[in-house]
Amino acid sequence: MPVLVQLAGAAPVPTAFYRCALALPALGLMAAAEQRRRGPRSLARRGNAVLAGFFLAIDLVLFNHTITDAGAGVSTVIGSLYVPIVAVLAWVLLRERPSRRYLLTLPVVMIGIVLASGLVGGSGTGLRPGAGLAYCAAANVAYACYLLILRQAAGDTRHVAGQVFDATAGATAGTLLFGLVFGGLQLGVPWHAFGWLLLLAVVVQIAGWLLITASLPRLPAAVSSMLLLLQPALAMVLAAIILDQRPTAVQLAGAAIACGGVVAAAVTQGQAGDRAIIDRGRIRAADSEREEDCGSGAVAG
Repeated sequence: MPVLVQLAGAAPVPTAFYRCALALPALGLMAAAEQRRRGPRSLARRGNAVLAGFFLAIDLVLFNHTITDAGAGVSTVIGSLYVPIVAVLAWVLLRERPSRRYLLTLPVVMIGIVLASGLVGGSGTGLRPGAGLAYCAAANVAYACYLLILRQAAGDTRHVAGQVFDATAGATAGTLLFGLVFGGLQLGVPWHAFGWLLLLAVVVQIAGWLLITASLPRLPAAVSSMLLLLQPALAMVLAAIILDQRPTAVQLAGAAIACGGVVAAAVTQGQAGDRAIIDRGRIRAADSEREEDCGSGAVAG
């Protein structure tokens, strides 16, 4: 995704707007077909998905600034910061306490992200690594809010296209509002830039998000984390080949540390979640046995 953003060469706000707006027609058709098969979703869930999209808009605009300042490949690595931020926000807001081992991995991730950004040892990919890291930190907070709200909105529903459509619609409106309030809303872009933005909408916002939304709930945490980490690895390779953005040895080491820490954190948290599910199942089974015993005693009496 960052490589396509830099190839387009458009400003952050129009890049985020066209990425979402151009995806809406196709997502709308898929959502309508899905609704005919599986029935409608509640207005409350749809409203929460749209609200999540507003946070996605903030994330996209700020992350586009990160790509410009830190480089296409490295920005994807430091974008992994959302993983620990989600855990912290879930702990504070939803009382979902992470495991101790999970918390111990957070400093490792932070060290890797700082090294990958280019703040230490110089940057071979971006001219303003400090600004890029600051933009990315704010973008990751917004993205973490997006994920948490969307998770609450989804519930047990299997409406994948509907969720992505509602969130993308919210992001489109949120991008327009962001541009009006803070400036940068210049929707006129050259035709070559529009072509890259159309490709960005098709590859990332439609195909990418549909595949991620549909597959991640069905995969173990370890597998899903490894698959998601293919993105920063591939982005760094493509940035080096297409854009000639070659990270330094320190940045590569930081990327490896950050990605390894993210995998360890996700695996640890996934195992804790699996244990909690098993424990809840055992409690329910025990309660059922007690109810059966009580029922048998009442009949016998």
